[in-house]
Amino acid sequence: MAVVGVGLIGASISKICKDKGIVREVVGIGRGIENLKAAYKLGAVDRFTKDLKEGVSGADIVVLATPVGSFESIAKDIASDLGRDTIVTDVGSVKGRLVFRLEEILGRSIRFVGAHPIAGSEKTGASCLSTDLFKGAKCIITPTGSTDREALEMVRMIWEEAGARVLLLDPDTHDRILSVSSHLAHMVAYSLVNTLIDLSGDEGEVLSYTAGGFRDFTRIAGSSPEMWRDICLYNGKNIVTAIESFSKTMERLKDFINDQDWDRLLKEFARAQDARKMISGLNKKGLDAEPDC
Repeated sequence: MAVVGVGLIGASISKICKDKGIVREVVGIGRGIENLKAAYKLGAVDRFTKDLKEGVSGADIVVLATPVGSFESIAKDIASDLGRDTIVTDVGSVKGRLVFRLEEILGRSIRFVGAHPIAGSEKTGASCLSTDLFKGAKCIITPTGSTDREALEMVRMIWEEAGARVLLLDPDTHDRILSVSSHLAHMVAYSLVNTLIDLSGDEGEVLSYTAGGFRDFTRIAGSSPEMWRDICLYNGKNIVTAIESFSKTMERLKDFINDQDWDRLLKEFARAQDARKMISGLNKKGLDAEPDC
């Protein structure tokens, strides 16, 4: 197995595959030598390199675990270096047109299977790896009409061995759902932190009064800006639709407050509270996970 991008997700899944004997050897590929060394010391990879073509040479499985904006260029670089029937998969948070584009670049002899483990943290880097990261989490696999069945089952097995509950969705449905269930939350978190900065002024007075609730809610704003820029690049239309819906909800709250319509405001809050209780109940039953990406 060759893992391109040995960060939190890449290092965690490679460590699991090594520990469970799913693969004989894992090669870590990345740009940062210190991060690669950390992955090696933690036993996530058997060897590492900064040379992409060298790293994927002879691999049976290649995992793309870099920001999704780099997937197309990586696929173009490695397509001619992969053997026939090599399985290429990914851990990206967007699928849609990207899946079809990767299939086109890699060709039919290289078997691509899109996957998205809905788990993670605002922390990054191989030093944060966890073999428990995917336990109880969803992993969405996004097959198309061109997906090889044997490759699909191999990728499914890897994620099930990691403790994830595997679901199948078509790529476009995945992006539509995730734009609301995950991507919008990150847009709101980033915007809320930036709003606080704008309101705080030069002296940062407001910042010093943030409480635990604010820190909990905005934790995901500590996620990689590069990663989320790329998610917006590939799923922008769905994200904009979600933002427009959210904006209407905020306008409704603003109108209730301006009109001093406290009864309707109370009903709006109660509606959200009831929904949150339902979500919490699903989490306790193990039917859902709190995703970061």
